Amino acid sequence: MSVLGYSEQELLSLGGYHTAVEIAQQPNVWKKVWETVFERKNDIKFFLNEAVNKAHSIILTGAGTSAFIGLSLKGVFGNSTGLITESISTTDLVSHPTHYLLKNHPILLISFARSGDSPESKAVLKLADKYSQECYHLIITCNPNGELAKGTTKNGKFVFLLPEEANDQSLAMTSSYSGMLLAGMLIAKINEIESLKPQVDLLVTYGRNLLDQSDRIKQLAGLNFKRAVFLGSGPQYGTAKESHLKLQELTDGRVICKHDSYLGFRHGPKAVIDNSTLVVYLLSNEPYVQKYEKDLVSSMHNDKRAMCEVAIMEREIEGINIGESFVMNTGGGKLDEEMLPVCAIIPAQLFGFHKSVALGLLPDKPSASGAISRVVEGVKIYDL
Repeated sequence: MSVLGYSEQELLSLGGYHTAVEIAQQPNVWKKVWETVFERKNDIKFFLNEAVNKAHSIILTGAGTSAFIGLSLKGVFGNSTGLITESISTTDLVSHPTHYLLKNHPILLISFARSGDSPESKAVLKLADKYSQECYHLIITCNPNGELAKGTTKNGKFVFLLPEEANDQSLAMTSSYSGMLLAGMLIAKINEIESLKPQVDLLVTYGRNLLDQSDRIKQLAGLNFKRAVFLGSGPQYGTAKESHLKLQELTDGRVICKHDSYLGFRHGPKAVIDNSTLVVYLLSNEPYVQKYEKDLVSSMHNDKRAMCEVAIMEREIEGINIGESFVMNTGGGKLDEEMLPVCAIIPAQLFGFHKSVALGLLPDKPSASGAISRVVEGVKIYDL
């Protein structure tokens, strides 16, 4: 069996078996996520009806990769519920709980976590119940035995578990990230769940199309870039942030990564670009948004300062001619823009995996110094 162009034995010897399998399995995980949400739709609707009716706002939370999910989902939850929705990491909630958790302000707290065992995830459950007058908890996690899934809360709590294989064994979160992101998307639109099946089917096709281009990304990963910048707008801003972390994690910090929005990048951060920089454009499929994105891409391409520019897009976009592009759609149909982040993360995962191998690192455990670990260690939680 070949995975990402390697045999099982090669992956084992490279220390990248789990990471490769977890990247490659994502389309199948997405199918199972839809099936699980569909099976539990009545329970989800019952919980959300009460929580949304009583809450004044929604907070999407998590740590690291799990926190970035909220950046791609806050618009979806806000539009579907009519409630002000914020993405606030557990790391911010733990250090400054009274800035976000208000005594006379009921909230729906939606927590994302692969393991559910990070100190901040556990602490936020207690802090939310302590400082918020009324807090309803929606837990989206990959680990049924994690403290987050098992923890008790003062008010209503609903736990959504992802398929077992989404609980990634490697250090870097891949299928756990995209799986939880899709679960959140479908739960936000639970009243439309039946009509979303064609969108999920299209998403699966896009994911497979991107995975089929792994060899091209492997070739680009062989370039001697020292920096990488990922750009995304709206829901794709979360993808850009996760992309920058994924490549940086998997290369043990040897490739320093940045992220930004297209408009935001002009306001100073653009200075990071030099002739050792890889730039990845995560492009919208909405014509209005593309106007802003194409302006920056054109400006960057004319500057000719970056080593390599790569475009990730649903289909070819007129005016985007930068040489290296990865297209998701080779047939018909159109994915809702808010669904793009689920599959648009795959190129960054592939860049991270192949660059890790090229640098002689172990993708499953890329941190040679042990500076980072699968579950964060060394965080002490203090009483307030």
